[in-house]
Amino acid sequence: MSNDPRTDKIEEATLHAYVDGQLSPKERARVEAWLAEHPEDGARVREWRHQNAALEALFATSEAERRVAGMARPQTGAPGRPLWGGAMRLAAALVLVAIGIGGGWLTRGIMAPDRGAVAEILVNEAMNAHLIYTPEVLHPVEVAASNEDHLISWLSKRLGASLVAPDLSADGFSLIGGRLLPADDGPAAQFMYENEAGSRLTVYVRVGTPGTLAAFRFETRGDVGGVYWQDERLRYAVIGSLPRAELSSIATEIYRQMI
Repeated sequence: MSNDPRTDKIEEATLHAYVDGQLSPKERARVEAWLAEHPEDGARVREWRHQNAALEALFATSEAERRVAGMARPQTGAPGRPLWGGAMRLAAALVLVAIGIGGGWLTRGIMAPDRGAVAEILVNEAMNAHLIYTPEVLHPVEVAASNEDHLISWLSKRLGASLVAPDLSADGFSLIGGRLLPADDGPAAQFMYENEAGSRLTVYVRVGTPGTLAAFRFETRGDVGGVYWQDERLRYAVIGSLPRAELSSIATEIYRQMI
């Protein structure tokens, strides 16, 4: 492998880390050398920076923190169905804008720094479960979609939370079924989907952390990508071998269905 920083290939995840200011000075210099020689990647980086700038201009961090801090707790209406007030809808809009415009932009000031370890555990569990079960031909799930009511009831009882299998038909994916999984500090649920081309997508769900507002991040492991987020009710990860924009769109739709 060449040691010339101008020729060592820079992965997309590293480019995103560069845009977010997460690289060491040495890594940053390597990326800048690469960008100087690869104008197409330079254009992508400029586009991502413009997207982040648009987000920050739309909702400054201090304003987001002020609005979130002033939110009231949701009141409960029908069993298992919260009545969301205007402030919570505003917060949801902030999150949807963040994932729709910013891609890998983390909602700064909303997700506390110590949540990073929780997020890393979440994505590792979700990625591993996806890689283990999506190749299965005979037993990809424990309970098939033909018995969806039982699947939802069973997983909800085991996780101690009211779950819903997201409807991803508008994105071309149909529910295959789901399974119960062990997680770091309790049970987790996995819903599996498949499109007409045979590509599979998984939605991983765990119980959330009280007091945490949703924040989205994007992660890649080889050709598998994932968008994951968490709030005070549940933690989610959407995993699949799909382009970043498509995964982000699906994650946005799931979040929209859950609020």
